[in-house]
Amino acid sequence: MFKKSKNLLLFVLALGLIIFVGCSSDDSSDAVDNETGNTKIEKLVVGFVPSREPDEIVTATEPLKELLTKELATAGYDVEEVEITVGTNYEAIGEGLSAGTIDIALIPGGTYVLYDDGAEVILTATRDGLSNDSDDPKDWNQNKPTEASDEQTTSYRSIIIAGPSEKGQELASKVNNDEELTWEDLNSATWSVMSSSSPAGYIYPALWLDENYDQTITDLEQAIISDSYGSAFARLASGQVDIVLTYADARRDFEEKWNDEYGQSATIWDETDLIGVTPPVYNDTVSVSRTSDKMDDALTAAVQEAFINIGDSEEGKEVIAIYSHQGYQKADDSDYDNERKAQELIKEIGVDQ
Repeated sequence: MFKKSKNLLLFVLALGLIIFVGCSSDDSSDAVDNETGNTKIEKLVVGFVPSREPDEIVTATEPLKELLTKELATAGYDVEEVEITVGTNYEAIGEGLSAGTIDIALIPGGTYVLYDDGAEVILTATRDGLSNDSDDPKDWNQNKPTEASDEQTTSYRSIIIAGPSEKGQELASKVNNDEELTWEDLNSATWSVMSSSSPAGYIYPALWLDENYDQTITDLEQAIISDSYGSAFARLASGQVDIVLTYADARRDFEEKWNDEYGQSATIWDETDLIGVTPPVYNDTVSVSRTSDKMDDALTAAVQEAFINIGDSEEGKEVIAIYSHQGYQKADDSDYDNERKAQELIKEIGVDQ
């Protein structure tokens, strides 16, 4: 009898433990709020890369906590805390996404590609578009000056500009007369390039050379590294270099300096032409962790819509302006295939980024 009572007592205790564990699961991040019917989430961690001073980023993005909380509440999620973290470097944010310690992050396309085994891209940031976006440099030369567009775009171009030097004009003339440039043509010119980590001033032009000539920047016999785009355009104006590698709207930025500081009598539009246009360089991403225990398909979709709505609001635009974002559009992983090619090329030629 004593043995039976002991067994019964152990059974009751075990049953009580099971019930306790079952009840305590209601307090997890998947619990449902009885009043709102929303799913409770204890904390979401949003990561930012340190492209500006960390303190500046933290201050500027503070309102994002409330904006994201409100948007997710309307989508069925009650988030108790949104934590903002700024990485010590770009890699730290990518590693956080891969490890699941960061749930959501705003990262460049290059960082996303390096960590796409643990990160999923859901949005691409938009920026103001331009009147030119053709793959053909002649189209840009016939449609000068390049002007701002009302349309938003998820990418920008790196362009290869020939200047007023005799060699620069020789190459531009061939392009405008529908003559193909040879590697010998390009290698006979003096090039201004930026550091090897610059997408517009190095990486994507290197990809363009590889795809069109099976050569790259390190194969050029006359390449000068400029410390800024300002010094690059000053060299182009003076004829010290024949070609400049830069971003698509750079001539708009240096239009006044071309005359006022660089001493040219004609306009930058009259004295320069494009000889090459790279594949699109896609803008920064909003990516989510593939390993976070919170980021299932439903929450990922809710975060995606939340950031789109935040980017469409005036208050939201003020927050994301820290990264020069204008808004967000849904992204596909394949959008960043050119970035993958560029990264592979950089590895092949052994350039440190």
